[in-house]
Amino acid sequence: MMTMEQIKEQNMQGRDMLKLLDFSIEEVQALVLLAHDMKKKKENYTDALKGQILGMIFEKHSTRTRVSFEAAMLQLGGHGMFLSSDNLQVGRGETIEDTGKVLSGYLDGIMIRTHGHDRIEMLADAASIPVINGLTDLYHPCQALADLLTVYEYKGGFKGYKMVYIGDGNNVAHSLMIGAVMMGMDFTLSAPKGYEADADIIQKSKEIAAQTGAVLEFTEDPVLAVKGADFIYTDVWTSMGQEEETALRLKAFGPYQVNETLFAEANEGCKFMHCLPAHRGEEVSAGVMDGDSSVVFQQAENRMHAQKAVLYSLMKK
Repeated sequence: MMTMEQIKEQNMQGRDMLKLLDFSIEEVQALVLLAHDMKKKKENYTDALKGQILGMIFEKHSTRTRVSFEAAMLQLGGHGMFLSSDNLQVGRGETIEDTGKVLSGYLDGIMIRTHGHDRIEMLADAASIPVINGLTDLYHPCQALADLLTVYEYKGGFKGYKMVYIGDGNNVAHSLMIGAVMMGMDFTLSAPKGYEADADIIQKSKEIAAQTGAVLEFTEDPVLAVKGADFIYTDVWTSMGQEEETALRLKAFGPYQVNETLFAEANEGCKFMHCLPAHRGEEVSAGVMDGDSSVVFQQAENRMHAQKAVLYSLMKK
């Protein structure tokens, strides 16, 4: 793994973080290790972004993203400004490009939690300050960085360990898959037919895995998937904007619940992960969610530390 000197040599100042694929393997590793250092040595970074302002645009509801980004900015000596699309002109028809140009004159960075990934791309193209993806329908890079930080805290590395994602091949699955194989971690995705991950993202992940030596596998059989797992990860079956599909999804994902029976097929000491919010009794049983193997609340805290590393790396002047 990198030393602190090597971490500091990774210059990401002024860049956007729209997806992990925009960064090199070394840069992603540096962000994870920097987050680890920032979590342990909070006092060393107290004034790192003193006087800087992050505008936080929310076009989707949030708990963890809003609070963790705002707390991260405060801990770095800056300020996070909550901007609901309901109260912005962008919610009344102003283009996202015009919004990006205007906000660039007031702020030092923008974080947006939105729908289509093309929307954040348009914002980033127009803005002259760093733009950070707080979530789009295609990617959730900050969540993946927090997940990798959590793995690192338990294992001290990534190679030789297996991450298994059970459920919908969604934005969380995409970023987690990319991040895991970038770090050389084996990754298996188990989803029902029709809910697989994006084909282009799978192809890109295969290309990265070929470089790092990670084993990347896909199966519809969740029992087969969790054999040898060191971490089992799941997400809600119905995400925001998919409410009309709830009944169909409940039927399709029924056999994919992460419960005690499925968990028993994994390696001894396997940890359960979830990006939250969780629906106990659907994608995960209460026994697994609240059991001794669950690290979900550590993951949630790590959102703040991972995002501090991103903010520091992109916004520090």
